[in-house]
Amino acid sequence: MKKLLMVCLIALFAISGVFAAGQKDGENVKHIGVAIPSADHGWTGGIVWWANKRAKEIEAEYGGKVKVSVVTANGPSTQIQAVENLMSIGIDYLVILPHESAPLTPIVKEAHDAGIKCIVVDRGLTDTGFGYVNLAGDNPGFGTLSGKWMAKEMMAKSKGGNIVCMGGLPVPIDKERMDGFFAEIDKESSIVNLLGKDKYEFADWSTQKGLELMETFLSQYPKIDAVFCQDDDVLRGVLQAYKESGRSDSHTFLGGAGSKVVMKMIMDGDPLVRATVTYHPMMIADGMNYALDVAMGKKSADFHNASAPISVVIPSVLLTKDNVADYYEADSVY
Repeated sequence: MKKLLMVCLIALFAISGVFAAGQKDGENVKHIGVAIPSADHGWTGGIVWWANKRAKEIEAEYGGKVKVSVVTANGPSTQIQAVENLMSIGIDYLVILPHESAPLTPIVKEAHDAGIKCIVVDRGLTDTGFGYVNLAGDNPGFGTLSGKWMAKEMMAKSKGGNIVCMGGLPVPIDKERMDGFFAEIDKESSIVNLLGKDKYEFADWSTQKGLELMETFLSQYPKIDAVFCQDDDVLRGVLQAYKESGRSDSHTFLGGAGSKVVMKMIMDGDPLVRATVTYHPMMIADGMNYALDVAMGKKSADFHNASAPISVVIPSVLLTKDNVADYYEADSVY
């Protein structure tokens, strides 16, 4: 019990330390609160890295005019508490990437009702009856770009052939990506999905699960020309399984999201990995920039009084050796 009490006191002290600085702000200081998931895998690690990077840049550029507080949470309940804490110190703007949409929706609505302008990044809320900005990547476009590139490569390398596919999790954005991907693949009748038409397995956006799934596919199918696994973390596991198998039948692997590791492979001319499609964690910085622009009067705050959210879509980009260097961030954790 003493240990638990000490942990709580330490946590409270740490949070209070962050927020005490906010309470010292003058009335003219605009305060942006940023609530994001903890770094539990590569992409969210990138979210945390970009949020902290942009916070430092904003405070350096607008010191005395804008303050940014970034809080992370390892689950929906702790993220709700984090938002409540941000609200208690009087933030003007809330930029949030919800752990899960449903449990976080009520607290965002509460913040909105308290006059806080809300920018929701990546995952929309379950309540679309009030005014906020929903800023997210282009999931259908992600799938379409991936499918077009993969079909073109397979036709060029083997005039079609066999492909196996992996998704992330059974959530709407995953289906949007895969629907876009298969719409392009299905245009080429000589490409055979070994799992059956438009079918795929879930790799949980996990390197380990990607490795395990690929080991299974390699044991099931004697010839695999290409693999689409939708995520660069998953791709690392897929490649490990393929290389450890000693096989040489596959010529094309495509993940997605645009990790630093895979971008470097493309720049270095890896023969198996020649492209990725962006769904970049830098989008949290885009959400913070949106709040900053509203604070500086460069964007309208009218969205706050609307009866429905407005949507801002960040287009996905196909990265190949021709343009990948323009997107590579050497210091990024993802």
